[in-house]
Amino acid sequence: MANNVNYATLFGGQLAQKYARELLTGGLTTQNVNFIGGNTVKLPFLSLRGYKNHSRDGGFNRQAVENRNMTKVLAHDRDVEFFVDTMDVDETNQVLAATNLTNIFETEHAIPETEAYRISKIYQDFAELGGDADKRVLTRENVLEIYDEYMQRMDEEEVPQAGRILYVTPAVNKLLSQSAELSRIMNVIDEESRVSRTVRMLDEVQVVVVPAGRMRSAYDFGDGFVPAPNSLQIHMMLVAPSSVIAVNKHSYIKLWSPGTHTQGDGYLYQNRQYGDLFVIDTRRGGIAINAG
Repeated sequence: MANNVNYATLFGGQLAQKYARELLTGGLTTQNVNFIGGNTVKLPFLSLRGYKNHSRDGGFNRQAVENRNMTKVLAHDRDVEFFVDTMDVDETNQVLAATNLTNIFETEHAIPETEAYRISKIYQDFAELGGDADKRVLTRENVLEIYDEYMQRMDEEEVPQAGRILYVTPAVNKLLSQSAELSRIMNVIDEESRVSRTVRMLDEVQVVVVPAGRMRSAYDFGDGFVPAPNSLQIHMMLVAPSSVIAVNKHSYIKLWSPGTHTQGDGYLYQNRQYGDLFVIDTRRGGIAINAG
Protein backbone atom coordinates (compact mmCIF):
# COMPACT_ATOMS: atom_id res chain seq x y z
CA MET A 1 0.00 0.00 0.00
CA ALA A 2 1.21 3.53 -0.74
CA ASN A 3 2.21 5.68 2.18
CA ASN A 4 -1.06 7.55 2.05
CA VAL A 5 -4.14 7.36 -0.13
CA ASN A 6 -6.44 10.22 -0.98
CA TYR A 7 -9.84 8.58 -0.76
CA ALA A 8 -11.61 11.71 -1.95
CA THR A 9 -9.99 10.88 -5.29
CA LEU A 10 -10.17 7.08 -5.03
CA PHE A 11 -13.81 7.00 -4.01
CA GLY A 12 -14.81 10.32 -5.58
CA GLY A 13 -17.33 8.82 -7.99
CA GLN A 14 -18.88 6.64 -5.31
CA LEU A 15 -19.15 9.56 -2.89
CA ALA A 16 -20.73 11.73 -5.58
CA GLN A 17 -23.31 8.99 -6.22
CA LYS A 18 -23.95 8.64 -2.51
CA TYR A 19 -24.59 12.36 -2.17
CA ALA A 20 -26.81 12.39 -5.25
CA ARG A 21 -28.80 9.44 -3.90
CA GLU A 22 -28.95 10.20 -0.18
CA LEU A 23 -28.59 13.99 0.08
CA LEU A 24 -32.24 15.00 -0.06
CA THR A 25 -31.38 18.62 -0.87
CA GLY A 26 -29.11 17.56 -3.72
CA GLY A 27 -31.49 19.27 -6.14
CA LEU A 28 -30.30 22.63 -4.80
CA THR A 29 -26.60 22.07 -5.55
CA THR A 30 -25.25 24.71 -7.93
CA GLN A 31 -22.86 23.79 -10.72
CA ASN A 32 -20.17 25.99 -12.32
CA VAL A 33 -19.90 28.65 -9.62
CA ASN A 34 -17.44 31.51 -10.12
CA PHE A 35 -15.05 32.18 -7.24
CA ILE A 36 -12.96 35.24 -6.51
CA GLY A 37 -10.22 35.17 -3.89
CA GLY A 38 -10.71 31.43 -3.35
CA ASN A 39 -13.55 31.55 -0.82
CA THR A 40 -15.95 34.13 -2.27
CA VAL A 41 -18.79 33.33 -4.65
CA LYS A 42 -19.28 35.97 -7.33
CA LEU A 43 -22.81 36.46 -8.65
CA PRO A 44 -23.04 38.88 -11.59
CA PHE A 45 -26.30 40.72 -12.24
CA LEU A 46 -27.43 42.96 -15.09
CA SER A 47 -30.12 45.57 -14.45
CA LEU A 48 -31.89 47.01 -17.49
CA ARG A 49 -34.82 49.36 -18.11
CA GLY A 50 -37.73 48.86 -20.49
CA TYR A 51 -39.02 50.22 -23.76
CA LYS A 52 -39.95 53.85 -24.54
CA ASN A 53 -42.07 55.12 -27.39
CA HIS A 54 -40.26 55.10 -30.73
CA SER A 55 -39.93 58.32 -32.68
CA ARG A 56 -40.16 58.06 -36.48
CA ASP A 57 -37.92 61.09 -36.80
CA GLY A 58 -35.01 58.71 -36.26
CA GLY A 59 -32.94 57.45 -33.39
CA PHE A 60 -33.57 55.15 -30.45
CA ASN A 61 -34.23 55.69 -26.76
CA ARG A 62 -31.06 54.75 -24.95
CA GLN A 63 -31.36 53.25 -21.47
CA ALA A 64 -28.68 52.62 -18.87
CA VAL A 65 -27.14 49.22 -18.27
CA GLU A 66 -26.15 48.51 -14.67
CA ASN A 67 -23.68 45.70 -14.13
CA ARG A 68 -23.09 44.77 -10.51
CA ASN A 69 -21.73 41.81 -8.59
CA MET A 70 -23.15 40.19 -5.48
CA THR A 71 -20.55 38.37 -3.39
CA LYS A 72 -20.99 35.68 -0.73
CA VAL A 73 -18.18 34.31 1.45
CA LEU A 74 -18.09 30.58 2.23
CA ALA A 75 -18.15 29.84 5.97
CA HIS A 76 -19.10 26.19 6.56
CA ASP A 77 -15.68 24.51 6.81
CA ARG A 78 -15.76 21.18 8.66
CA ASP A 79 -13.27 18.42 9.46
CA VAL A 80 -12.79 15.27 11.52
CA GLU A 81 -10.16 12.58 11.97
CA PHE A 82 -10.19 9.06 13.39
CA PHE A 83 -7.31 6.89 14.59
CA VAL A 84 -7.47 3.08 14.20
CA ASP A 85 -4.76 0.99 15.85
CA THR A 86 -2.79 -1.13 13.40
CA MET A 87 -3.76 -4.33 15.23
CA ASP A 88 -7.44 -3.55 14.58
CA VAL A 89 -7.03 -3.54 10.81
CA ASP A 90 -5.77 -6.56 8.92
CA GLU A 91 -3.18 -5.60 6.32
CA THR A 92 -5.14 -7.19 3.48
CA ASN A 93 -8.30 -5.40 4.51
CA GLN A 94 -7.10 -1.81 4.67
CA VAL A 95 -9.08 -0.55 1.68
CA LEU A 96 -12.22 -2.28 2.88
CA ALA A 97 -11.79 -0.75 6.32
CA ALA A 98 -11.33 2.69 4.80
CA THR A 99 -14.37 2.19 2.58
CA ASN A 100 -16.51 1.16 5.54
CA LEU A 101 -15.27 4.08 7.63
CA THR A 102 -16.04 6.51 4.82
CA ASN A 103 -19.46 4.99 4.13
CA ILE A 104 -20.58 5.03 7.76
CA PHE A 105 -19.33 8.55 8.41
CA GLU A 106 -20.90 9.98 5.24
CA THR A 107 -24.23 8.23 5.84
CA GLU A 108 -24.58 8.85 9.58
CA HIS A 109 -22.87 12.23 9.96
CA ALA A 110 -21.72 14.12 6.86
CA ILE A 111 -24.89 13.89 4.77
CA PRO A 112 -27.36 14.58 7.64
CA GLU A 113 -25.28 17.59 8.73
CA THR A 114 -25.11 18.97 5.21
CA GLU A 115 -28.88 18.62 4.98
CA ALA A 116 -29.48 20.32 8.32
CA TYR A 117 -27.08 23.13 7.50
CA ARG A 118 -28.62 23.84 4.10
CA ILE A 119 -32.20 23.92 5.35
CA SER A 120 -31.40 26.04 8.39
CA LYS A 121 -29.30 28.42 6.27
CA ILE A 122 -32.20 28.93 3.88
CA TYR A 123 -34.38 29.82 6.86
CA GLN A 124 -31.82 32.23 8.31
CA ASP A 125 -31.00 33.98 5.04
CA PHE A 126 -34.70 34.22 4.21
CA ALA A 127 -35.36 35.87 7.59
CA GLU A 128 -32.39 38.24 7.24
CA LEU A 129 -33.73 39.36 3.86
CA GLY A 130 -37.07 40.28 5.46
CA GLY A 131 -38.98 37.07 4.84
CA ASP A 132 -41.54 35.89 7.39
CA ALA A 133 -42.16 32.22 8.03
CA ASP A 134 -45.79 31.12 8.02
CA LYS A 135 -46.70 30.06 11.56
CA ARG A 136 -50.10 28.50 10.81
CA VAL A 137 -50.64 24.99 12.12
CA LEU A 138 -50.88 22.58 9.21
CA THR A 139 -53.76 20.12 9.09
CA ARG A 140 -55.01 17.71 6.46
CA GLU A 141 -57.84 20.19 5.82
CA ASN A 142 -55.62 23.22 5.14
CA VAL A 143 -52.23 21.88 3.98
CA LEU A 144 -53.06 21.96 0.27
CA GLU A 145 -54.71 25.38 0.52
CA ILE A 146 -51.58 26.80 2.17
CA TYR A 147 -49.38 25.13 -0.44
CA ASP A 148 -51.54 26.69 -3.18
CA GLU A 149 -51.07 30.09 -1.55
CA TYR A 150 -47.30 29.67 -1.68
CA MET A 151 -47.46 28.66 -5.34
CA GLN A 152 -49.72 31.59 -6.24
CA ARG A 153 -47.43 34.05 -4.46
CA MET A 154 -44.43 32.76 -6.40
CA ASP A 155 -46.34 32.89 -9.68
CA GLU A 156 -47.29 36.52 -9.05
CA GLU A 157 -43.66 37.36 -8.30
CA GLU A 158 -42.67 35.68 -11.59
CA VAL A 159 -40.57 32.98 -9.94
CA PRO A 160 -39.79 30.27 -12.53
CA GLN A 161 -42.27 27.42 -12.23
CA ALA A 162 -39.90 24.75 -13.47
CA GLY A 163 -37.91 22.87 -10.84
CA ARG A 164 -39.65 24.02 -7.67
CA ILE A 165 -39.16 21.59 -4.78
CA LEU A 166 -41.40 21.10 -1.73
CA TYR A 167 -39.51 19.84 1.33
CA VAL A 168 -41.78 18.39 4.02
CA THR A 169 -41.37 16.49 7.27
CA PRO A 170 -42.79 12.94 7.46
CA ALA A 171 -45.68 14.33 9.54
CA VAL A 172 -46.63 16.84 6.83
CA ASN A 173 -46.24 14.18 4.16
CA LYS A 174 -48.79 12.14 6.12
CA LEU A 175 -51.14 15.13 6.12
CA LEU A 176 -50.78 15.35 2.34
CA SER A 177 -51.59 11.65 1.91
CA GLN A 178 -54.65 12.08 4.16
CA SER A 179 -55.87 15.24 2.46
CA ALA A 180 -59.46 14.79 1.38
CA GLU A 181 -58.81 16.60 -1.90
CA LEU A 182 -55.85 14.41 -2.81
CA SER A 183 -57.60 11.26 -1.66
CA ARG A 184 -60.16 11.68 -4.43
CA ILE A 185 -57.47 11.43 -7.09
CA MET A 186 -54.85 9.20 -5.46
CA ASN A 187 -56.72 5.92 -5.09
CA VAL A 188 -55.05 4.42 -8.12
CA ILE A 189 -54.81 0.63 -8.19
CA ASP A 190 -51.94 -0.86 -10.16
CA GLU A 191 -51.80 -4.19 -11.97
CA GLU A 192 -51.09 -6.00 -8.68
CA SER A 193 -54.08 -4.43 -6.95
CA ARG A 194 -52.00 -2.26 -4.68
CA VAL A 195 -53.30 1.15 -3.65
CA SER A 196 -50.67 3.91 -3.85
CA ARG A 197 -51.03 6.95 -1.62
CA THR A 198 -47.46 8.19 -2.02
CA VAL A 199 -47.22 11.91 -2.80
CA ARG A 200 -44.18 12.44 -5.03
CA MET A 201 -45.43 15.35 -7.10
CA LEU A 202 -47.90 18.18 -6.51
CA ASP A 203 -48.73 19.74 -9.84
CA GLU A 204 -45.22 19.93 -11.36
CA VAL A 205 -43.51 20.30 -7.98
CA GLN A 206 -41.36 17.49 -6.60
CA VAL A 207 -42.20 16.53 -3.01
CA VAL A 208 -39.16 15.51 -0.91
CA VAL A 209 -39.64 14.03 2.56
CA VAL A 210 -36.88 15.07 4.99
CA PRO A 211 -36.53 13.73 8.56
CA ALA A 212 -37.77 16.31 11.05
CA GLY A 213 -34.37 16.31 12.77
CA ARG A 214 -32.86 17.90 9.66
CA MET A 215 -35.63 20.52 9.38
CA ARG A 216 -34.87 23.05 12.13
CA SER A 217 -34.39 26.80 11.85
CA ALA A 218 -30.97 26.77 13.59
CA TYR A 219 -28.35 24.30 14.81
CA ASP A 220 -25.33 24.24 17.07
CA PHE A 221 -22.45 22.90 14.96
CA GLY A 222 -19.91 22.76 17.78
CA ASP A 223 -19.66 18.94 17.95
CA GLY A 224 -21.57 17.38 15.11
CA PHE A 225 -24.91 19.16 14.95
CA VAL A 226 -27.80 19.52 17.37
CA PRO A 227 -30.85 21.83 17.24
CA ALA A 228 -30.05 25.22 18.73
CA PRO A 229 -32.03 26.33 21.81
CA ASN A 230 -35.34 27.94 20.83
CA SER A 231 -34.98 26.83 17.21
CA LEU A 232 -38.21 26.28 15.30
CA GLN A 233 -39.38 23.10 13.64
CA ILE A 234 -39.67 23.68 9.90
CA HIS A 235 -42.69 21.75 8.65
CA MET A 236 -42.79 22.68 4.99
CA MET A 237 -40.45 24.62 2.69
CA LEU A 238 -41.14 25.44 -0.95
CA VAL A 239 -37.95 26.41 -2.81
CA ALA A 240 -37.15 27.47 -6.34
CA PRO A 241 -33.54 26.25 -6.82
CA SER A 242 -32.74 29.39 -8.82
CA SER A 243 -33.21 31.35 -5.58
CA VAL A 244 -30.21 29.79 -3.84
CA ILE A 245 -26.54 29.07 -4.40
CA ALA A 246 -25.45 25.77 -2.83
CA VAL A 247 -21.74 25.13 -3.19
CA ASN A 248 -19.56 22.11 -2.41
CA LYS A 249 -16.14 23.66 -2.99
CA HIS A 250 -13.67 21.23 -1.47
CA SER A 251 -13.64 17.59 -0.35
CA TYR A 252 -10.61 15.99 1.29
CA ILE A 253 -10.62 12.41 2.56
CA LYS A 254 -7.30 10.71 3.28
CA LEU A 255 -6.06 7.59 5.03
CA TRP A 256 -2.52 7.76 6.42
CA SER A 257 -0.89 4.39 6.99
CA PRO A 258 1.37 3.61 10.02
CA GLY A 259 4.75 5.31 9.80
CA THR A 260 3.55 8.19 7.61
CA HIS A 261 2.32 10.27 10.55
CA THR A 262 3.32 10.88 14.17
CA GLN A 263 0.01 10.12 15.87
CA GLY A 264 0.80 6.52 16.89
CA ASP A 265 0.96 2.98 15.54
CA GLY A 266 -2.14 2.87 13.42
CA TYR A 267 -4.13 4.33 10.57
CA LEU A 268 -5.17 7.97 10.59
CA TYR A 269 -8.35 8.86 8.71
CA GLN A 270 -9.03 12.53 7.89
CA ASN A 271 -12.11 14.08 6.33
CA ARG A 272 -12.79 17.71 5.43
CA GLN A 273 -15.76 19.28 3.65
CA TYR A 274 -15.95 22.94 2.68
CA GLY A 275 -18.98 24.64 1.18
CA ASP A 276 -22.00 26.77 1.91
CA LEU A 277 -25.47 27.84 0.84
CA PHE A 278 -26.81 31.34 0.24
CA VAL A 279 -30.20 32.77 -0.63
CA ILE A 280 -29.72 35.25 -3.48
CA ASP A 281 -30.66 38.68 -2.19
CA THR A 282 -32.96 39.56 -5.09
CA ARG A 283 -34.75 36.19 -5.17
CA ARG A 284 -36.31 35.87 -1.73
CA GLY A 285 -39.66 35.44 -3.46
CA GLY A 286 -38.59 31.97 -4.53
CA ILE A 287 -38.87 30.68 -0.96
CA ALA A 288 -41.88 29.98 1.27
CA ILE A 289 -41.60 28.43 4.74
CA ASN A 290 -44.00 27.06 7.31
CA ALA A 291 -42.44 26.71 10.76
CA GLY A 292 -43.38 26.86 14.40
